[in-house]
Amino acid sequence: MLEILRPDRALIAAEPQGSGDPGPTPMMAQFLAIKAAHADCLLFYRMGDFYELFFDDAVEASRALGITLTKRGKHLGDDIPMAGVPVVSADDYLQKLIAQGFRVAVCEQVEDPAEAKKRGAKSVVKRDVVRLVTPGTITEETLLEPGRPNHLMAMARIGGGEGEVALAWTDLSTGQFRVAASTIEALGADIAAVEPSEIVVADTLSRDERFAPLFARLGRRVRFEPAVLFDGATATERLCRFYEVATLEGFGAFGRCELAAAAALLAYLGRTQLKARPALARPERVEAGSFMRIDPATRASLELSRTTTGKRAGSLLATIDRCVTGAGARLLAGRLAFPLTDPAAIRARQESVGFFVAEAGLRAALREALRGLPDTERALARLSLDRGGPRDLGALAVALHRAAEMADLAAAPDLPAEIRAALDDLAALPVALMERLGQTLADTLPVNRRDGGFVREGALEALDAARALRDHSRRVVADLQARYAAETGLRSLKIRHNNVLGYFVEVPEAQGPALLAIPKDEGGGFTHRQTLASAMRFSTIELAGLETRIREAAAQALRLELELFDALRAEVLAATDALQRASAAIGVLDVSSALADLAVAADWCCPSVDASLAFRIECGRHPVVEAALKASATASFVANDCDLSPPAGSGKKTGGGAIWLLTGPNMGGKSTFLRQNALIAVLAQIGAYVPATSAHIGIVDRLFSRVGASDDLAEGRSTFMVEMVETAAILNQASERTLVVLDEIGRGTATYDGLSIAFAAVEHLHEVNRCRALFATHFHEMTALAARLKRLSNATVRVKEWEGEVIFLHEVTAGVADRSYGIQVARLAGLPPAVVERARQVLTQLEKSEQGERRTAFIDDLPLFAALNARAPEPPKAPAAIEELAGIDPDALSPREALEALYRLKALTAKG
Repeated sequence: MLEILRPDRALIAAEPQGSGDPGPTPMMAQFLAIKAAHADCLLFYRMGDFYELFFDDAVEASRALGITLTKRGKHLGDDIPMAGVPVVSADDYLQKLIAQGFRVAVCEQVEDPAEAKKRGAKSVVKRDVVRLVTPGTITEETLLEPGRPNHLMAMARIGGGEGEVALAWTDLSTGQFRVAASTIEALGADIAAVEPSEIVVADTLSRDERFAPLFARLGRRVRFEPAVLFDGATATERLCRFYEVATLEGFGAFGRCELAAAAALLAYLGRTQLKARPALARPERVEAGSFMRIDPATRASLELSRTTTGKRAGSLLATIDRCVTGAGARLLAGRLAFPLTDPAAIRARQESVGFFVAEAGLRAALREALRGLPDTERALARLSLDRGGPRDLGALAVALHRAAEMADLAAAPDLPAEIRAALDDLAALPVALMERLGQTLADTLPVNRRDGGFVREGALEALDAARALRDHSRRVVADLQARYAAETGLRSLKIRHNNVLGYFVEVPEAQGPALLAIPKDEGGGFTHRQTLASAMRFSTIELAGLETRIREAAAQALRLELELFDALRAEVLAATDALQRASAAIGVLDVSSALADLAVAADWCCPSVDASLAFRIECGRHPVVEAALKASATASFVANDCDLSPPAGSGKKTGGGAIWLLTGPNMGGKSTFLRQNALIAVLAQIGAYVPATSAHIGIVDRLFSRVGASDDLAEGRSTFMVEMVETAAILNQASERTLVVLDEIGRGTATYDGLSIAFAAVEHLHEVNRCRALFATHFHEMTALAARLKRLSNATVRVKEWEGEVIFLHEVTAGVADRSYGIQVARLAGLPPAVVERARQVLTQLEKSEQGERRTAFIDDLPLFAALNARAPEPPKAPAAIEELAGIDPDALSPREALEALYRLKALTAKG
């Protein structure tokens, strides 16, 4: 039984001490002690049917959750702020708090109230924190997105200076565990790939200025913990102890810093999960260089998993996700986060997709078997943490049965290696466990084990006997109610039950005196228990005895069911490895068949991926835009070619990828073209088919995309500053194997400044980075670079003018745009006609002016990337007018001398 239904003033009000000063009640003293041990968490303090929060916790929770803030009792002379949430809907409130970055300590009653009463009238039920709920450690089905991983990450650093940096991350809800080495420069990209909900970092790093910008961007996701958790000297021992092995040699070769990160992650899980031991898979090492690095700005620009507004709908992931299981959706998200760089591994995935493309009947049968399959990974994780219920066991039973059916697909001929391995893992599932769960669990299962009723009739003889007694007693209660009603003549008499009074007789208030008037002869009669606004409640000796028998029978039945649940849970956990492998296999089958289904429905092709520098796409399309156009049936997507492969005959000395300089009108589709080619490269390297008629992709090791304008006002960065920071990152890090997509560099500042920056950036990409690149610009003067840079080509987006209107054809062809049609776009946007007409007049004047003519010619006077390899360029010589001005002392000049000086300066300025 729980202590109370709702806290009252007497339980939490201050009471006088010997000195006359108010002091806390025993319950408040208990709360304060528990809160002191978890000062950095909101404390959900269980009181009956509610979790209560007090003091500052109540204030914060009321603000974050929008719940009522009340006051109950006093502490040190002040009112105690208080807020509460019902236990039955606690998950909804936890979800809101976790989403806002809060940590919650869940405090439960850990003893029977009857035991507390034995210690004295003022004794309170023992309570303790049973779990810390943090953003990275939630496992509840209601708090998680089915298709999105929920990662907890630990970051470790060993050594001074650059030192070693490593990351370890796990999805506690599935048991996945990975470790990777990193660098200070690559941390942002590596963390962005994982998208952790929470990152655990040593508190000593909070004072390291090199990490300050990163921590600022991550915000409340960063959790600083004592540095002892990251101790590399004891990391191996701690990992061995967790996995109960003598050595880690069988796990693979890990660096010292990687082991420190993994051990810190386990230590943090120990702090938050307390006595529960999660079923984590053995750590898997992500090899350096094995995946395409994509920095956070590029992920945001390309909208890989989230749009710029933070929504999943409209992203690349949402467009390609046709998975029908949670495991498959999470695996697809993981593959999209880490595109491969090994051609052989990519081809293995392509073979799996190609198999299901060719086998339409098999694909349809498999997807039908997978559809509606319970999420076994998360069910297993909840059971391992002792948070699971009967429905989690039921989910595993269904999954085992379906897996046995899917394993029959192994008879198909010419299975790809990846599919064969997945089916072998399904075939290795324990048949005995499947039969045991099927024979034991009822067809309809409750959410919580404490509700009982989840064991099938006939599964346990003793349980059947206890249930028979319990159910027979219920019929006795109904018979007793009928007899009491007949004897008293009160047809409205009812026998009811609650957790406070037990069984009782209830009649309308007006009929209560009639029961009181019945004589209590020889232990009979009705004893008054409670008066309500509209009813009176009574008990009898006969009813009390019946209640004792019923309670014992029901308790016996529930105890037997709970014992059987624990036995089943133990059998499931004993098969953890096999179940985890089977869950992973289900994910592989789902992803492969889903990508095949997408390829057939959308008419995508299998790209050729190798170790060359090729980048040749025929009739490429933007996957998200094309899907949106098909859904709206407004227009068809215009496909375009792109070839950034090294020019034929380019030797090792002059090698490198091609650069396309793309000009054309606003709204012509330049940004879409840029993004679609970057997305095709990503899709190709996750092993998927791509939206094109053919594609040849040489491995891309890093992807940079700078498309669109944004600012970072929180960091004091303007739109142009953000543009320059991102451009600097590209120019400093891009290599020959990198794909760079840049749009409108230099447009955020003065014309000449921007043109100069764009000019120099293209030269640097061509001569230093030597990467494959698409560079869109409205600086038409830059097209003259094609005559000087051997691997640069001009391309433009076609338009057609018809009777004063501009028609955007969205076709990319070789050539140069003569103008940007910005005024036409302004008119389409709804600018007032007078403004549009005035803009035309100003444009005409500018185009005819001497300045406009000089702008088109000035580029011919610029040398090609002069002194590219010079160690230190010579400072520019100051103009003669500046030198003359520097030698003038204004205070020493007479009016006439000042006038003469002014004439000299004007003459020098005229000379240039």
